[in-house]
Amino acid sequence: MYAMTPFGKRDYDLFGMFDDFDRAFGDPFSGFAPAEGRRIRTDIRDEGDKLVLEAELPGFAKEDINIDITDDMLTLSAEHKTESEENDKNGKYIRRERSFGSYKRSFDLSGINADGVTAEYKSGILTLDLPKKQLEQPKSRRLEITQAD
Repeated sequence: MYAMTPFGKRDYDLFGMFDDFDRAFGDPFSGFAPAEGRRIRTDIRDEGDKLVLEAELPGFAKEDINIDITDDMLTLSAEHKTESEENDKNGKYIRRERSFGSYKRSFDLSGINADGVTAEYKSGILTLDLPKKQLEQPKSRRLEITQAD
């Protein structure tokens, strides 16, 4: 069986024990934003010979996204910087906003042919084609029986 297992800070929470806490107070280990807003949302579907992973990364340029494969681990990361400012006619600030976001998510690639992974980014959606490893057919052979004296 093939599986894509995401790893994250709360992945050990099988029964959703921390969901209400994170929604109310955010994840204390990742700044003050709620955990739901700081996670790369993904859909993974099985298409027989491959898995297709679609990750939402709206507002990111292709150059801001990194995909790293190490052994049987695929890591998606994206870093976003935005600066916006408005000035009055004298050049003094009326409003100035800056934002920065860093996102990272890892997946187990057991059962995936890592050399065949391809990626495409279009309209804020990163699509990865993850070809499954071909299962080796068991080798069989017939032994010859010799006559003992």
